[in-house]
Amino acid sequence: MSLPNISPIHTSSWNSLKNISRGYRNFSLNKAFAIDPERFQKYHVRHEGFLFDYSKNFMEKDVKSLLLDLAQECRLQEAVEAMFRGEAINRTENRSVLHVALRGSSDDTQIKDLVGARLSAMQAFVNKLHGNEIRGCSGHPIRHIVNIGIGGSDLGPAMACEALRPFHLPGFRISFVSNVDGAHLHDVLKEARAEETLFIIASKTFTTQETMINAHAAKAWFLSNGGDEAGVQCHFAAISTNIALASAFGVRQEFIFGFEDWVGGRYSVWSSIGLSLACAIGFDRFLEFLNGAHSADQHFRNTEPEKNIPVLMGLLGIWYRNFLDAETHAVLPYAQHLSKFPEWLQQVDMESNGKQINRDGMRVTYETGPVIWGAPGTNGQHAFFQLLHQGTSLIPCDFIAAARPVDTDEKQHQVLLSNFVAQTEALLKGKTIEEVLSEMRASGKQAKEIDLVATHRVFTGNKPSTTILVPKLDPYYLGMLMAMYEHKIFVQGIIWNIYSFDQWGVELGKVLAGDILKEMQAGKIQRSHDSSTGAILDYVINAGLLS
Repeated sequence: MSLPNISPIHTSSWNSLKNISRGYRNFSLNKAFAIDPERFQKYHVRHEGFLFDYSKNFMEKDVKSLLLDLAQECRLQEAVEAMFRGEAINRTENRSVLHVALRGSSDDTQIKDLVGARLSAMQAFVNKLHGNEIRGCSGHPIRHIVNIGIGGSDLGPAMACEALRPFHLPGFRISFVSNVDGAHLHDVLKEARAEETLFIIASKTFTTQETMINAHAAKAWFLSNGGDEAGVQCHFAAISTNIALASAFGVRQEFIFGFEDWVGGRYSVWSSIGLSLACAIGFDRFLEFLNGAHSADQHFRNTEPEKNIPVLMGLLGIWYRNFLDAETHAVLPYAQHLSKFPEWLQQVDMESNGKQINRDGMRVTYETGPVIWGAPGTNGQHAFFQLLHQGTSLIPCDFIAAARPVDTDEKQHQVLLSNFVAQTEALLKGKTIEEVLSEMRASGKQAKEIDLVATHRVFTGNKPSTTILVPKLDPYYLGMLMAMYEHKIFVQGIIWNIYSFDQWGVELGKVLAGDILKEMQAGKIQRSHDSSTGAILDYVINAGLLS
């Protein structure tokens, strides 16, 4: 079976949603809460301490019912089962999509055995590393892990390592290098010691341009800092399906960790690509991370749609994107350790659903993936929240927080959470001109100042937001949070009738970059370009930036 191939615009629920959406352009959240004191009870879901509150959204039971009908008409549940069964739902690349299997969510015994073998290899490596059995070529214990990758081979583990910093085992430093800009690697290595550094080269094909340039630069650095070719085997590991190229680079067999073609890059932190994370937090904690995601998988697969968190997340996004014309979606984690979470989600969401061709190979006639953006609170409050509160765009927001701190002061965490709660309430309620005038008069402001400033201090409110709370930001709940968002993206891809798991749009720039690099190295323009590209290329060549 392939994925259902149903254009959403040809469903009755899509057209009904389109009709009723006109009335929701003037929807009042304040009025909705005033009319229905039980609104929160009707529009929230809990799963193992994971709280998903979507009551502050432009939704009543008619919208929810039609969105659930839309999911049914698009045969979402069939698609979910097809993914979990391992069918080749990534049709343009003829691959299964089984990151869920990496978390124990597979019915296939052979796949379970394969995943178990991969995990056992990782466990042995991590335990030996922390037991000082893996040492540098001169006998020094390894104290610095440098992960070299890009895209899914970097963002997932880098984000998770930062998110779980309080759980890092002592004595190890974890760094990530992704950018082909040499400054990235240089900044990491300027404080590194070759004899205690282990590089993990993460590239499925072992040919990714940016990764391999950085890998060869790291190897050159190692050789110029006391290492030799034999020592490369002690200081380089690889995560790749191309064992031949990894071996040719100098990586020894037991330091090469494979993964399967049914693991998409941006969904690969659960695989061997998560080796750097496992090194940081230890293998037992890494299993907790997988188990949290497994819990989300089972919830997604087995829970009825009206209480299914990823289904509701995805359908809310469809509602705002396709019927209320919201072009962007803000993700606002109130946790410094989740500082990279919006960046990770940008890749997972925008590479997956930033598509304009449907599963028939035809151009869609409706909007697909939104622009995902955000930053940690409270920093965002002093940056872009002005636009959220008083700007002219409709921007649905996800507010994410943990109820309890892991390694910070409880009272300071309460300050953080007071801002977290207050912002969603402020976006909802706003401040009327009457309230502004009353406040200004009570504070003794003169009539002239009131006339000048009053309207500028009005907040219209009625800004939608979703609240996500977990008990604490630990490996289990981070895994659950990430998996919930992964499944949300899948839901939206099914509704939009697109293939979420390929990424052909990434390839064109790579090809052109290769051609342009040849011209730079030759020191002259060798083919026709548009006037802008030609002028920029000429500037670079003649500025003497390349020797």
